[in-house]
Amino acid sequence: MASKNGRPAQPIRLVIADVDGTLVTQEKVLTKRAAGAVLRLHEAGIQFSVTSGRPPRGMAMLIDPLKLTQSLAAFNGGVLIKPDLKTVVDQKFLPAGVPEKVIEAIENHALDVWVYTDTEWFVRDPDAPHVAREQWTVKFPPTVVKTFAGLLGRVAKIVGVSDDHDRVAKCEKDVQLAGGTHISAARSQPYYLDVTHPQANKGEVVLSLSRLLNIPPAEIATIGDMPNDVLMFQKSGVSIAMGNASPEVQAAATYVTSTNEEEGFANAMEKFVLNARSAKV
Repeated sequence: MASKNGRPAQPIRLVIADVDGTLVTQEKVLTKRAAGAVLRLHEAGIQFSVTSGRPPRGMAMLIDPLKLTQSLAAFNGGVLIKPDLKTVVDQKFLPAGVPEKVIEAIENHALDVWVYTDTEWFVRDPDAPHVAREQWTVKFPPTVVKTFAGLLGRVAKIVGVSDDHDRVAKCEKDVQLAGGTHISAARSQPYYLDVTHPQANKGEVVLSLSRLLNIPPAEIATIGDMPNDVLMFQKSGVSIAMGNASPEVQAAATYVTSTNEEEGFANAMEKFVLNARSAKV
């Protein structure tokens, strides 16, 4: 196995996986092969963690099947929490005054707005697009409010939502301009724009777990499918794009695997991580 610069890559000691579009299928199912691949990583002495735009409670269903022991990075790194989902290792909230500006910028594009604090999910319209789907995905309901006023002191993530994908893409650029260095804004799905603290992005997740586990970034592999995953591709020694990723995301990765409907995660672990390690032994 070679690195991006052509030199032999370091042995992989940690894998960080995105969840939706990567680790699970389109119907949010963790397949037996995907779970089995993670257990094989454990057996090979390779650490494993997940990072997602989901809130901590939204990743609870992965902990037991994958026997997770390392910190999970929720809200794209906005909250780093142990698998007990009680012990917070680190959390980064949007700076004071910034949530109001972000919400205004999102509303200028006529997107729906969701607000996540460290413990709650707030929406104004429970019947808006993707609310029911998100509730099914994260396994807890939102709190419906008339206004976000008074709720913006501990904001871990703001989401702009629309099924007009071009509008979401344009909104992403404008929100990045509006928030500047005070935010990180990237699409986690074509219909979701995630806005978090500037250091709450998947690139910082790689660096945080590198420090926590004393594993150099060159010995970390990352796998994902969306533009916000490119940030972690850039910080890790090996990066793997899903077959369902866009051409731009695939071009940013070291390797490309099959889609999440074709066991892309398991195939990637077997081919690019486990087999690569076996070849070195």
